[in-house]
Amino acid sequence: MRAITQRTFGGPEVLVLGSAPVPEPVPTEIRVRVAAAGVNPVDWKTRSGAGMSKVFGPLPFTVGWDVAGTVDAVGPGVTRFAVGDTVFGMPWFPRQAAAYAEFVTAPSRHFAHRPAGLSEVAAAALPLAGLTAWQSLVDIAAVQPGQRVLIHAAAGGVGHLAVQIAKSRGAYVIGTASSGKHDLLHDLGVDEAVDYRREAFERVVDPVDVVYDLIGGDVALRSLDVLRPDGLMICLPSAAAADALAAARERGLRATGMIVEPDGDGLDELARMVDQRNLRVIVAETFPLERASHAHRAGELGRTTGKLVLTP
Repeated sequence: MRAITQRTFGGPEVLVLGSAPVPEPVPTEIRVRVAAAGVNPVDWKTRSGAGMSKVFGPLPFTVGWDVAGTVDAVGPGVTRFAVGDTVFGMPWFPRQAAAYAEFVTAPSRHFAHRPAGLSEVAAAALPLAGLTAWQSLVDIAAVQPGQRVLIHAAAGGVGHLAVQIAKSRGAYVIGTASSGKHDLLHDLGVDEAVDYRREAFERVVDPVDVVYDLIGGDVALRSLDVLRPDGLMICLPSAAAADALAAARERGLRATGMIVEPDGDGLDELARMVDQRNLRVIVAETFPLERASHAHRAGELGRTTGKLVLTP
């Protein structure tokens, strides 16, 4: 099969198209013929030697976790899927899933049935970002109706999904983004949009129950100024959250990082939201598999609205 591999850490140019044996599923696993693979910031961080590179072990390896496709084979013990089922998932995270390839094998419970209203490309864009938002806002923050939720980078890959998940929980949602993205934010359900380039959000946003910070650094520290005493701030990426977590402790405020986990049940919940038309996935651009390096270059510019996807 065709697969993107890298033999050294570095820039996007280290991603090369090569070949690898087609994997065979072991008991409880399925093999998926990949129709599309999502691209996430953790992909290019891992490619460069950061991210999950230490979890992966020695080079060479293949990055990527987001997968949508068709079940091609099932191992013994699989009852959740049959050959021919269309699925999507985020297998193995943070271990190597090697999603930038034509086939992937993984435990069946790392996947869910793809909803009929979601294309393969959109389905490939959903798992990692969607589960990150779901596990943060539902499992950790337990967002309740009427709560005020501030989401930074609200038009990004995780952010635009987090907006919709928070709204589905009955929250009042405030999102930060450049002014050119405000119409989109309101269309997604944001109640209050703040242009971070023109005004300091901490001066114009009233106290909130939950801060979902997808930027880190100074933004996370300033977010403590708008967090209610009994509120919660969730900081991503976790590697950049240490200073904010320490500052929160000093002020007697609650803050936490998080790392997303494979979650078939969570995927089912996201699929249900899609079926109920409460969740849509924005795909900014697609790239053929052999142009994975171009997708990484585009993503690293930090200007993407929604997600980037590879199509093998």
